[in-house]
Amino acid sequence: MIRNLLLLTLIFLSQQNLFAQDNTVGLLTYDPSATYEGYNLIYPHNQPNVYILDMCGQIVHQWTDDVDFRPGNTAYIMPDGKLIKTKRASIISSDPIWAGGGGATVEIRDWDNNLEWSYTINDENERLHHDIAVKGNGNILMVVWEYKSVEEVIQAGRDTSTLVDGTMWPDKVIEVDPSTNEIVWEWHTWDHLIQDFDPTKDNFGVVADHPERININYDDNAGKADWMHTNAIDYSEERRQVMISVPTFHEVWIIDNTTTTEEAASTFGGFGNRGGDLMYRFGNPAAHGNGTADDQKLFYQHDARWVDDFLSPAHPHFGKISVFNNRVGADFSTTNIIDPNWDMYKWTYLTEDTQWGPSEFDLTITHPTPTEMWSTGLSSMQALDNGNYLICVGRFGYSFEIDPEGEIVWEYKTPRNGQAPATQGDILEINNNLTFRMARYPVDFDGFENRSLEPQGYLELEPNLEFCGLILSTDQTPMFYDLNVYPNPANDFLTIEYNTGKSVDIRIFDLMGRELYHMTSMGGRSYVDISNWATGVYLVEIERMEMRKLIVQKN
Repeated sequence: MIRNLLLLTLIFLSQQNLFAQDNTVGLLTYDPSATYEGYNLIYPHNQPNVYILDMCGQIVHQWTDDVDFRPGNTAYIMPDGKLIKTKRASIISSDPIWAGGGGATVEIRDWDNNLEWSYTINDENERLHHDIAVKGNGNILMVVWEYKSVEEVIQAGRDTSTLVDGTMWPDKVIEVDPSTNEIVWEWHTWDHLIQDFDPTKDNFGVVADHPERININYDDNAGKADWMHTNAIDYSEERRQVMISVPTFHEVWIIDNTTTTEEAASTFGGFGNRGGDLMYRFGNPAAHGNGTADDQKLFYQHDARWVDDFLSPAHPHFGKISVFNNRVGADFSTTNIIDPNWDMYKWTYLTEDTQWGPSEFDLTITHPTPTEMWSTGLSSMQALDNGNYLICVGRFGYSFEIDPEGEIVWEYKTPRNGQAPATQGDILEINNNLTFRMARYPVDFDGFENRSLEPQGYLELEPNLEFCGLILSTDQTPMFYDLNVYPNPANDFLTIEYNTGKSVDIRIFDLMGRELYHMTSMGGRSYVDISNWATGVYLVEIERMEMRKLIVQKN
């Protein structure tokens, strides 16, 4: 009876240790039975490289760059395995405009990091920033600041007494064809303004009567030249629409991409027959004179995207909009799913009481400890096909996967300490490991076909090399070597079988992670004398890829 009780206790303790949180950077926790398996793309600030990490946090591929460059801010892997990334020079003192997210160049690189295409905008009149979106035809949508002189700002109806920089750099969207370097479509905020400040100037009208237009005098960015700070752009192939996240308006906007450039500058044309006027806006009715602070739903949001791209084609919220809602509270953020009420037959977004809806979110996610998910800027949220959500808390470089029941099943902390790699054991402060986003690509992603994804080490210094091996469940169905350990419980001799003819490493650990046995074997079967081993629970590992729980039980 005592022996059986001891055995049950040891088994229980083994399960607790498998999921214990011992690390301070890199992988923190991992439940393989509950996660959406795949590879994580990460492009940390204060360094130039793009990394693919496995679920244990090991680097399996990277695209390196010169140390004088920084993210600008996003990168994407395409289904053909190519990388499309944005970047900028690290020195910004001579740039005509600078704000967080400032970019300059968009590049396409092949899997082996060979540069295939480059496109740069950064001069006294225009500058790329923040994000891009790649269309199915290969064209790339880009967000651009464009300079407006004081004279242009006054003529457009702006109250210039509120401009601390004396001028404005509103945003435009351009669509570039990489095969020709031509801009094949563009949309300008400046073409769709409304103002009620000066009847002698352009765009005068009743702001509340024109929610499809942008109030040039609405300003929640303290009069800075970076008026809108558009921080995300996405494209819906099905709807042929462009969505941008405008955090200083606390709104997401949707624009019709079925227009020509000429129509996009007007109020007519396109499938929606409204030209470049906004098809939809959501988040802050006060921005267009139709609400108060009590009606606000979004608070300096990031990463607005449709849940319908090639990373999440089967998610339960397919076709809706997800956002990271940064400044919901003074010390916490949320992520949200929005159903914008799209009517494909009328080619319009339905309204609720003359306003675009919804009145409530379809879904709100908070961290089990709400203050653990707080970031005043940056950050992302990706809906995963198994119903889970991958969330990146940008200012703390903290990413986690959460299931529909609110359980954390995977956690990772970007191991950067300013401009240097972090060391395991470091306690990182806010902004030390800025991470704009993290994205999960499934294991069967087309871009990985016939590509090597072998582990190459870790981003952090002094990594805990055994941590992930001890976390991995010992009760999973074998995936690689059909590892079999018997008898189990064992007493004197142990047989280890595996399905391969090549030489393999076999290791056995105790529950403290101490390696007790190591051999290199081949032939499919090995024998271990455990007659002198103490009663307990052990972990048998082959090639650091599969693990089985072993119970040693003495008579």
